[in-house]
Amino acid sequence: MSQETTAAVFPVRSKDEIALELMKFIAVTTGYGKAAPAAGYTGKPPRSAEEYADALLELFQRCRALLRD
Repeated sequence: MSQETTAAVFPVRSKDEIALELMKFIAVTTGYGKAAPAAGYTGKPPRSAEEYADALLELFQRCRALLRD
């Protein structure tokens, strides 16, 4: 495949876009950042929206760092 054809089929994406896609894939498939389901009463309240957002931002930063190397 020539360079022109490759660019038309697979548009050039920034490392941030790739890191975001990777983060979304990991978060959706693993439930990353959500409270772990447990049988019975665990005594822990569910995670707040802020804690969940912080966990996702941390995961995004880790994905970005992985792509920089």
